[in-house]
Amino acid sequence: MQKFFLDHFDDVLGSLREPLLLLDADFKVLKANRAFYLSFEVKPEETEGAVIYELGNRQWNIPRLRELLETILPQNTVFNDFEVEHTFEKIGLKIMHLNARRIYRRKSQTRFILLAIEDVTEREYYKRHLEDIVSERTAELIQAREIAEANKQVAETALGQIKRLKDQLEAERAYLQEEIKLEFNHDNIVGKSNAIKYVFYKIEQIALTDTSVLVLGETGTGKELVARAIHGLSRRKHRTLVKMNCAALPTTLIESELFGHERGAFTGAQAKRIGRFEVANGTTLFLDEIGELPLELQPKLLQVIESGRFERLGSSETKNGDVRIIAATNRNLEEEVRQGRFREDLWYRLNIFPITMPPLRDRPEDIPLLVTFFIEKITKRLGKTIEVIPASVMEALQKYHWPGNVRELENVLERAVINSSGPKLRLVDELRKPFKDSASGAKKLETVEREHILRVLEQAHWKVSGKDSAAEILGLNRSTLRARMRKLNIRKE
Repeated sequence: MQKFFLDHFDDVLGSLREPLLLLDADFKVLKANRAFYLSFEVKPEETEGAVIYELGNRQWNIPRLRELLETILPQNTVFNDFEVEHTFEKIGLKIMHLNARRIYRRKSQTRFILLAIEDVTEREYYKRHLEDIVSERTAELIQAREIAEANKQVAETALGQIKRLKDQLEAERAYLQEEIKLEFNHDNIVGKSNAIKYVFYKIEQIALTDTSVLVLGETGTGKELVARAIHGLSRRKHRTLVKMNCAALPTTLIESELFGHERGAFTGAQAKRIGRFEVANGTTLFLDEIGELPLELQPKLLQVIESGRFERLGSSETKNGDVRIIAATNRNLEEEVRQGRFREDLWYRLNIFPITMPPLRDRPEDIPLLVTFFIEKITKRLGKTIEVIPASVMEALQKYHWPGNVRELENVLERAVINSSGPKLRLVDELRKPFKDSASGAKKLETVEREHILRVLEQAHWKVSGKDSAAEILGLNRSTLRARMRKLNIRKE
C-alpha cells in the first residue's frame, strides 16, 4: 500500500497549484509536488529523504512548524490554518497557512503526514497595510478630539474633516478588498517596438501633471495598463487608483456608482453609498469604456471634471473633490460626436492629451516577448513547465491578425499550456492568416469586425457569455460584446 501510494503521488497530486509535502512518521520528506519545488526553489535531490527542518541547509528550520509537527499534530488527526511567517534565503519573506493531516494509520501509528501550504504573503501584506492606515487615521481622530475639548469651534471643523476622512477610508478599504478578491494582477506593459516605445514616452511626458488623459485603442490592447502606469509615475501614486467600467453597470446605477447616494434617494437605496468620485479624492479615477456612458449623464460628468464639485443623489450638499481623470475607450469618439451619441464639449474636455495603444498586429516584434512573459506567468499559476516554443508556433503567432489583441493572445497561450502534455508548447487554436485587402480596396474596419464577430457567434452556437461562449473566445467582457453587437446591428436570425 505504501509503495502504491508513493508511486501514484505525482499522478494524483502533481498537477495541483497548492504546494504539498508527504512526510513519514519521522518528518522526513517522501515526496513533494511540482508546485512546492517551483514556489520554494528547491530541488528533489536535496528534498526527498531529508528532515523538513533541514531543507535547503536548514532554511526550513522554522520553530512554529516544528511545534506544529512535534507537539500539536500528534494530538490531532488534522490541524488547519496554522500560520507561519519565515524569511527564506532565496525567496525572501513568506507568510504561509499550513494544513497538516495524519493519514494511513495502522494500529494507531502514523504512516504518512500530508502537509499542504498556502502562500498568503500578498493577501496579508494588503491586510496589514490597510490596518496601518486605519491606525494612522484613528490617531488623527484622537488628536482631533483633544482639540475639540479646548476649542469647540475648531473641534467642529476638525470632526467634520475627520468624518470625511473616515468615510473616504472606509470606501477605499472596501474598494481595495474588492480588488484583492478579484486577484487582480497588474503587470507591466511588455514590448520593445517603436510603437510601444512611443507610448512609454507619452506616459512619462504626462505622468507628473494633473492633466486629464484619454487612452484610445482596440479592445484587449492594454489601455488599463497605460492608466496604471501613468498613476504609478504621478504624484498621486501613494494612494490607490480607483477604477470604474462604464459598460459594466446598468444605466440606472451608473450615476449612483459615480457620485454616490443618500439613504432613501431611490427605491432600493437602503443605506448611504459613497461614489467613486468621493473615494478618488486626492488620487486618480480611471473611467474605462467612457464611450458607453449614457448621454444623459455626460453633462454632469463634464461639470464635475471642470469644477471638481458634485452632489450625491438625494442630497443638496455640494462636495469638492481633487480627482485626476484618466478615461479609456475603444470607440471612435469623433464619429460618436458626429452621430450625436457623445457630447462634443465632453469630448474636447477629455481629449486634452490622447494616448493611443497600438493593436498587436502593428507590433509583431513584441509577440516573442509577450509569449515569454505570459508562458512564465501561466505555467507558474498552473504548476506546469514549458521549456520549448517551436519556431512554427512562434511564426503562427506572429502572422495572426489578433482581433482580440493582447487579451486574446493570453487566452490562446493559456489554452495551449493546458493542452500541452510535455515541455513543448502545442497550439490548440486554429490561427488563420490576416485578412488581406481585395484588389478593389480594403473593407471598412466595422465590416471586418462584424464578419469576425458573426463567425465566432456561429462557432459558439450564439452563446454570448459563459464557458465556451463568443465572449470567451474573443477575450471580451460580455457587456462589451453585447454593446458591439448592438452597434454593428448583429442579431440572431
